[in-house]
Amino acid sequence: MFTASLAQASTNVSTVAQAAADEGLDAGNPLINIAVFAAFIIITMTIVTRVGKTTSEASDFYTGGGQFSGRQNGLAISGDYLSAASFLGIVGAIALHGYDGFLYSIGFFVAWLFALLLVAEPMRNVGRFTMADVLSFRLRQKPVRLAAAIATVFVSLFYLVAQMAGAGSLVSVLLGLDDKVWQYVTVGIVGLVMTAYVLIGGMKGTTYVQMIKAVLLVTAVVIMIILTFIIAGGGFTTLFDQAVETHRNSAYLAERAYEAEDIMKPGLKYGTDIWTQLDFISLGVSLIFGVGGLPHVLMRFYTVPTAVEARRSVTWAIVIIGSFYLMTLVLGYGAAALVGPDAIMDAPGTANAAAPLLALELAGPIFMAVVAAVAFATVLAVVAGLTITASASVAHDIYDAVLRDGEASEEAQVRVSRITVIIMGVASVILGILAMEQNVAFLVSLAFAIAASANLPTILYSLYWRKFSTNGAVASMYTGLISSLLLIFLSPAVSGTPSSMVPGADWAIFPLTSPGLVSIPLAFLAGYLGTVWSKPDNLDHLAAEMEVRSMTGVGVEAPVDH
Repeated sequence: MFTASLAQASTNVSTVAQAAADEGLDAGNPLINIAVFAAFIIITMTIVTRVGKTTSEASDFYTGGGQFSGRQNGLAISGDYLSAASFLGIVGAIALHGYDGFLYSIGFFVAWLFALLLVAEPMRNVGRFTMADVLSFRLRQKPVRLAAAIATVFVSLFYLVAQMAGAGSLVSVLLGLDDKVWQYVTVGIVGLVMTAYVLIGGMKGTTYVQMIKAVLLVTAVVIMIILTFIIAGGGFTTLFDQAVETHRNSAYLAERAYEAEDIMKPGLKYGTDIWTQLDFISLGVSLIFGVGGLPHVLMRFYTVPTAVEARRSVTWAIVIIGSFYLMTLVLGYGAAALVGPDAIMDAPGTANAAAPLLALELAGPIFMAVVAAVAFATVLAVVAGLTITASASVAHDIYDAVLRDGEASEEAQVRVSRITVIIMGVASVILGILAMEQNVAFLVSLAFAIAASANLPTILYSLYWRKFSTNGAVASMYTGLISSLLLIFLSPAVSGTPSSMVPGADWAIFPLTSPGLVSIPLAFLAGYLGTVWSKPDNLDHLAAEMEVRSMTGVGVEAPVDH
């Protein structure tokens, strides 16, 4: 009897999913959806505005004055890390590719643990505002700061592109905007709101928005999981069986010639030939090593006053982030079972629409609007953190340290930061429009690949190799940055396939969509050769001081004499 009931439930769900794909899903009244969105924006903007009134110094703008508690910073770190890729992109990837889509969740979480063990606290103990503070601590200031700032800008920009693409897809689904022009307009509006968040609130305002967003996002996901199991009529086995059945009855399966059961096995996306298998290895390497080089995540550790609070924030972040990534498995297979691949691929934003469409199927248009608004707040908070990081690096590392020899006033630095925010906003809108059809989890993986190539080798060498030199640092960062950008440009991610950023062109000569398998080893090699083939910097006293600071936190507030 129980087996028969499950079979009937599976048939009913498949019928509903197929009907949704055939008739299209009604996202409800656009006016209600806009009202929910506007309420979220007004509330968070009010918070940002009030907090922004206390932003008077450079330290307030960049690090919130370093006065947040471990619990607050843990929530904010979770908010920074749980981006549109984590919610929209991963759910869509699992809904369409099953097991292979869940690899993003595994990679993102394992990467976080790697960053915490080897990078986060030592960097917090050595730095002040930006990643370049650490990289240049015992090396020659100007060349290292310049290279680090350029790398930070490119990593932040690629990450911003993913968030913009996710926001465009999200609003397009919510408002039923099939017209490309209107989708592009939504990306532009996101860029304007993001710029306002940063200009008004700085790091303090952004941190409060991150905390609120983290709580709302996890709460929304928990509610969606409970409703998914209730509607599916069983536990994991029932949900998985229904997902397989929905795929079996889909046109998406027929077009791609795979077996429905393949969504429960590895290899659906990354197992078709030797190149896709190598692409999977490259993706995994990029995800695991990328977080250790993400400047906007590392910068979060400068917002707490002590190393003890930094460790406490890590504990909070691990619990929240780990729980969230486990929950994406249920949401992904829930979208596969209850929405279906056909409805997902027919929606504006394709794979990125899976999560809001699942919310619509679970509890109707108003719940979908609320979930989409939470996801939208996720996008706004993450892009605000990214733009602050990039603007701080330009102002603190290029303008102050390189162009003004450390003599620029704090007011001038903040002014340059705000100009940079505007420029980054415009650039991210343009690139986000080009990347609208890409899965945002994949777009973020490209940012991870650039971070892992341009930043991580230099960070690890600086922290753990006392002989590491300025020439090695510069060689490593530029080699990693240039090689990763060039390989991405020459990959199928940019041209050569219908889903590429430039679908009508084909200059792809590099077979992998993720460059990490090639660019990361090149960066490590360049750092080693640049060091052993050049004269030492003769700054051994700074190397010893950096080692003590990074491992113990002693002398963190003391100035560094170069």
